Amino acid sequence: MNQRPKTADKSRIDWLITLVPFILIMGLAAYLFIFPEQANGVISQVRFFFGDTLGSYYLIIGIGVLIISVFLSFSKYGDIVLGEPNEKPKYNFFTWGSMMFTCGLAADILFYSFAEWVMYATNPHIAEMGGSITEWAGVFPLFHWSFIPWSFYLVLAVAFGFMLHCRKRDKQRYSEACMPVIGEKHAHGLLGRVIDLFALFALLAGTATTFSVATPLMAEIIVTLFGVTISRTAVTIIILLITCAVYTYAVLHGFKGISFLAKLCIYLFFGLQIVFLLIGGQGRFIIENGVESLGKMVQNFIGLSTYVDPGRTNNFPQDWTIYYWAYWMVWCIAAPFFIGNISRGRTVKQTIMGGYVFGVGSTISSFIVLGNHSLGLQVAGAQDFIAQYQANGDLYELIMNIIRTMPGSDIILIWILLCMIAFYATSFDSIAYTAACYSYKKLEGKEKPHTLIILLWCVLLIVLPIALVFSESSMNNIQSVSIISAFPIGIIMILMIWSFIRDAKKYMKEKSLLKE
Repeated sequence: MNQRPKTADKSRIDWLITLVPFILIMGLAAYLFIFPEQANGVISQVRFFFGDTLGSYYLIIGIGVLIISVFLSFSKYGDIVLGEPNEKPKYNFFTWGSMMFTCGLAADILFYSFAEWVMYATNPHIAEMGGSITEWAGVFPLFHWSFIPWSFYLVLAVAFGFMLHCRKRDKQRYSEACMPVIGEKHAHGLLGRVIDLFALFALLAGTATTFSVATPLMAEIIVTLFGVTISRTAVTIIILLITCAVYTYAVLHGFKGISFLAKLCIYLFFGLQIVFLLIGGQGRFIIENGVESLGKMVQNFIGLSTYVDPGRTNNFPQDWTIYYWAYWMVWCIAAPFFIGNISRGRTVKQTIMGGYVFGVGSTISSFIVLGNHSLGLQVAGAQDFIAQYQANGDLYELIMNIIRTMPGSDIILIWILLCMIAFYATSFDSIAYTAACYSYKKLEGKEKPHTLIILLWCVLLIVLPIALVFSESSMNNIQSVSIISAFPIGIIMILMIWSFIRDAKKYMKEKSLLKE
């Protein structure tokens, strides 16, 4: 009979780690509310410094972590079991993969899948590459959402899983994962506090970016379907509050609630793709252009990974590749912790390679199916989505027009709305749980955070997105929040990976001595 997890003692709450991010986020939200134009101007200037002047930093980290993921999988470290040596995985592959995929990707995957190619098609970089829109516009979404960003999650997931299940450490924090390099004194001292504060602020910034990007599409769907007369901004804020209620309910029911929502989300997600593939009229183009784009991405992977545009002829890497790597880096605060937690009983190799199969495979299928549906209509001359986007720059309206090309579009709009809510709920219940664990000086065994601490983080995750939506921040400024926050996280990620390799080497030596 399974025992219910024990609630941790409130006396062990680390109020500095809990309250400082709270005060900072509330202060930033107030600044955005009171001085929206000034705040957006400051954010733009800071983003230019980190994303443009220091942009190569993000690209080097990206390709470096991908190489490390392959090394860890096929070296002696790949055989390390995240748990006891003969322990079996707690979850089957489908349940594990569903929770991993949905915790790492929120509803923005649907937002970008439908029309990301249109934003690339209007960039001068496509013309500079000497190919047609059809050739390259479908390649970049696959590149920006596949191997490098998922390598961030998976390498850190095995580092966290090793820390939790092999070393059985009771502090679920970034600082604890850095301890083999920085030492126990610094990990539990001022340096550790600084690392953890950077991590939590980045977590809140990343969730703000995600919410701010995709929820206006949900608002557009509701306004269109139900003829709501209030503004898109007002509807977006209402959606944010409802979504917050859903993921709060799920996280309060622990891993059982999270796994149920994750599997529901996966069924909705793949069901939607099947509908577009079978009845959208572009099935042959979707499959053929998808295969071609995937091949082109693999062929040109090194060039795509290292393109910096030093002459600034198009700013493509600054606007896209650097933004995406930064965006995934700030999501690395919570998603890898959660993936590491649910990967108990799997080897390092199984976790990384399984993550690539399920995570990258599911992500690529979304962009191939949903993206090539509209690209196929563009190529056939049935629609001119590029002209529509150039006319007003409203991506949300464009996506609505794409969905309207489908038979039974009202039903599909409701389906997409439910899928987006499920994605948000399954992403943010795991994030809220991880953040709540961060608030404790230590959590032993099966202890779980106190309900009030979980509720505090559930609410805190929603404050900055509401402020960004209210201040009508541009897409550029919403992206900027992630780019700025990711800079210190890159340094911390390097420390963590270095710590994991050093500690894993020591662990393997200890195990071999025990066998002798």
